[in-house]
Amino acid sequence: MEIRFLRLVKTIAEEGSIANSSDKLFLTQSALSHQLRELEIQLGFKVFHRVRNNWELTEEGSELYKVACNVIDSIADGLNTIQKIRSGSAGKIKVSTECYSFYQGLPSFIQKVGVLYPEIEVDLVLEATHKPILKILSREIDIAIVTSKPSEVKDLMYIPVFEDEVFAILHQENRWAQSEYMNVEDFSEAHLIIHSFPLETVSVYENVLKPNDVTPGKVSAVPLTEVALEMIGANMGITCMPEWALKSFKLSDELRFKKIGKDGFIRKHYMVVRKSDMNKKYIKDFVSYFEEEYR
Repeated sequence: MEIRFLRLVKTIAEEGSIANSSDKLFLTQSALSHQLRELEIQLGFKVFHRVRNNWELTEEGSELYKVACNVIDSIADGLNTIQKIRSGSAGKIKVSTECYSFYQGLPSFIQKVGVLYPEIEVDLVLEATHKPILKILSREIDIAIVTSKPSEVKDLMYIPVFEDEVFAILHQENRWAQSEYMNVEDFSEAHLIIHSFPLETVSVYENVLKPNDVTPGKVSAVPLTEVALEMIGANMGITCMPEWALKSFKLSDELRFKKIGKDGFIRKHYMVVRKSDMNKKYIKDFVSYFEEEYR
């Protein structure tokens, strides 16, 4: 049965007649009479007794009125609930990542967010890259992508997202090009090209070299990946990046990817968000979609 018929029965029963119901339902009395006849033909019973100007429900009509009230009230409650949910769907999210290579994929993801969740505005905050956790705690950003999980902070939630492997990228004529992998100690004689200082923000240094008391022989900060690749193509140094971060670049056939250490350097990526923000629908939507895309 169509909802319009239930609304018709409920309104006539409460208003007392078709004449009184016309304005409520925004239809002419003739149209309402036609709908009521159509309904009674479908059901096979009279819904109302017409006694002069009073319209009284038949016994069957009384039961139908109860059904109409339950269905219409249920729909109204559901729509109110949806509206309450939707009221938390809009918001602005400031995002940063401690690894510059991750910015290679974030813009396209943010573009998808804009299509699927038009009420969510996402800003990339590059200046928070060096200290994203502190920036979250100070509320300068809302979400950070990090590759190391520090000791638990009670106000923050760490959500594991994915793993990747970081390789040493070097020219085929480089002294380590024929090696199966680069030893950690080899970096003490290497010219390491990084995106920016300080060195402590570079994952290969913080997670591999520093724990083994190894300092690169020379370090250069080159913020443009294209320039860094040109330098490596000229055999002027090495850099360390995951392969996926270079998908958008045209790579020379003379470049080689070497594991770092015998077992390679595997990173775990976490999404960090304030626990108090996880009750906001637009934050939960963003986190959920990020997990779906990157896992």
